[in-house]
Amino acid sequence: MKIRISHTLSAALLAMPLMLPNAAAAAECYADYKAKKDAPLRLHYGVVALQNGCDKASAKQEIATRIGQDGWTLLNVLSVFDSSDLEGKEASAGQFYLRY
Repeated sequence: MKIRISHTLSAALLAMPLMLPNAAAAAECYADYKAKKDAPLRLHYGVVALQNGCDKASAKQEIATRIGQDGWTLLNVLSVFDSSDLEGKEASAGQFYLRY
């Protein structure tokens, strides 16, 4: 009986990853933001796919680092959302849609 129980338990543990949702699909997280450059003043609205967390605090740090490499300064993170809210943002973000 012990062998059967441990064998059944092993089989159940091996099957667990198959029952979990796809990690990539579950981790889809985006943010929209506003940024600026000085001299001359330029502003942009952008949308990014987040990799380091799905909340405004981690989005601020991640976006500031990414856009800062091109000389942009983050003004604010407007919202954090999943892929269901991406529709319609591409037209507004233009060249800054998923650029960073």
